[in-house]
Amino acid sequence: MSITAERKQTLIKKHARAKNDTGSPEVQIAILTDRINHLQGHFEKHVKDHHSRRGLLMLVSNRRSLLNYLKKTKPTSYEKLIGELGLRK
Repeated sequence: MSITAERKQTLIKKHARAKNDTGSPEVQIAILTDRINHLQGHFEKHVKDHHSRRGLLMLVSNRRSLLNYLKKTKPTSYEKLIGELGLRK
């Protein structure tokens, strides 16, 4: 199950650069992180769901690519975002 529209809107409002910003790397990373966290809870209950695990790995890879881009272009925004989202690096 994906995240709800209300949850997505709150993430967009919290991490947007401008008023109508929905596609900046910060917003995309926040949405991907929320989806990844939701799927991690799913895998605690459904251990043998390997098809969804592949989707999780694709989401993690996409988020890592966006984080690398953000780190290269805006290091201060990168540091702020990983602090807010609770990511390791």
